[in-house]
Amino acid sequence: MRRRAFFGMIGGVTAFWALAASAQQTKLTTVGVLVHGAPGWQQFWQSFREAMGELGYTEGKNVKFEFRSDEGEVSRLAELAAELVRLKVDVIVPWFTPAAIAARQATRDIPIVCAVCGDLVGTGLVESLARPGGNVTGSSSLNAELSAKFVELIREMVPSAHRIAVLANAPDPFSKVLVRQIQLAGEAAGTAIDPIMIHDAEELEAAFASMEKSRPDAVIVQPSLPTKRAAELALSHRIPAICGWRDFVHDGGLMAYFASEADMYRRAAVFVDNILKGAKPAEIPVEQPTKFELVLNLKTAKAIGLTVPAAFLARVDEVIE
Repeated sequence: MRRRAFFGMIGGVTAFWALAASAQQTKLTTVGVLVHGAPGWQQFWQSFREAMGELGYTEGKNVKFEFRSDEGEVSRLAELAAELVRLKVDVIVPWFTPAAIAARQATRDIPIVCAVCGDLVGTGLVESLARPGGNVTGSSSLNAELSAKFVELIREMVPSAHRIAVLANAPDPFSKVLVRQIQLAGEAAGTAIDPIMIHDAEELEAAFASMEKSRPDAVIVQPSLPTKRAAELALSHRIPAICGWRDFVHDGGLMAYFASEADMYRRAAVFVDNILKGAKPAEIPVEQPTKFELVLNLKTAKAIGLTVPAAFLARVDEVIE
């Protein structure tokens, strides 16, 4: 073999392997993100991407995000989840229970990491918290203890409360579990619970109008509803309202009791990282929050004629005046 031809061949082989190595290095991991367009998804999206970056995933370099939002129309989630499956993403990260249910119905093979969903066991997403058993794991933000706490906090704020309305988001699969848990807490506290199922945003107006007749002592609002409008209506109808969502209080609601979601958003990235490195979701225990916050809008309390007990005020983590 001639010297020039030999070195030409070597050069060609070297170039081939260099290109192959480059292609391998630039192979992007694809993470599908599916959100229900309820208030707060922007905070999740920002925190999750930042946490992924801190774990070494650089968008456009070694990871690609396929983001899908139902834009508040929960009926769109099934098709959006199916689209992510067709794209053959490596993992799906749903935010809020309706998105998680849609993702699970779309695939039993692609790993699913729940970022702040409701009762994962109660909704059938996992077999147990310790051993999920399928392709779903992640964080469960709402549970029986938290639901019972809503009733407890209302009774502490309004000791005479004997009837509480629950505004539940009918299209959200977690609504049935949530209502049942609150009913059990009401039975234990000797408080009547009136569930009101909301099918769309327009029904909120009618729900509060009906409360003029039934006049509950307080109302619990499910976080996947349009919480800003619910807070405004509760204030205008002078009804004490509580929700498991911080912004609810900033929008005029009386109280919010919730898990520290920023921590769970970042933990979702850790779940994804572990799965991409070979861990099986069936064997990764579901995490539950350990840190909760109570926020009170003192201005709203005064506006609806409530006097906040001193002992209650001392327990509040943040007061809006």
